[in-house]
Amino acid sequence: MDSARDRLIVALDVPSAAEAQRIVAALGESVSSYKVGKQLFTAAGPSVVRDLTGAGRKVFLDLKYHDIPSTVAAAVRAASELEVSMLTVHASGGSKMLKAAMEAAGAAKHPPLVLAVTVLTSFEDADLKEIGVAAQTLEQALRLASLAQRAGCGGVVASAQEAKAIRQELGAGFAIVTPGVRAAGGTKNDQARVATPAEAIAAGADYIVVGRPITGAKDPSAAARAILEEISPKVLA
Repeated sequence: MDSARDRLIVALDVPSAAEAQRIVAALGESVSSYKVGKQLFTAAGPSVVRDLTGAGRKVFLDLKYHDIPSTVAAAVRAASELEVSMLTVHASGGSKMLKAAMEAAGAAKHPPLVLAVTVLTSFEDADLKEIGVAAQTLEQALRLASLAQRAGCGGVVASAQEAKAIRQELGAGFAIVTPGVRAAGGTKNDQARVATPAEAIAAGADYIVVGRPITGAKDPSAAARAILEEISPKVLA
């Protein structure tokens, strides 16, 4: 990845294919990769992914599979047939599930990058405690990232606050995708652990996922260009 454009993924967290198409058209060639998550996929189905890939866009399918190994493997096979570039599974599904996902992805004609979700960016330490996890967010993210790497995953999804430690612990060649990216002074919405685009890249993120700061802007293309300009010095550093 030698350009800022390669690092930016725009989240199409919208309720319809028509709205997604409007955003993609508005962004034009300034963005090449898009995240399709639960909302859009549930509303529009696989066709929205096919439309994006058919138009030459890269798709990050963020459905966060978490189930028994055979079910997750079947889902990964189906996602691979859609020719997505990346997809997510929950690292907390354990090594058997993660390995099953990797085997399914590896057998595909167009193998996607399998990313393991560590700790959701909406979580704080108290949220982990509420569900019975005694570790703090950084410790838990590192534990799950290490588990994912041992299981053969290509990378993880983690906040910028954990990205630096994960990079130091697990080294280069292990992708880190960082959501919860907000412009300086922007609202957090339902995110707890956020960072600016430049902070995320400086922390070691390979990709940043940006949604509302771009898709909710009056001029989405201008908003995307501003983020690309912000991260370019960090990408080239």
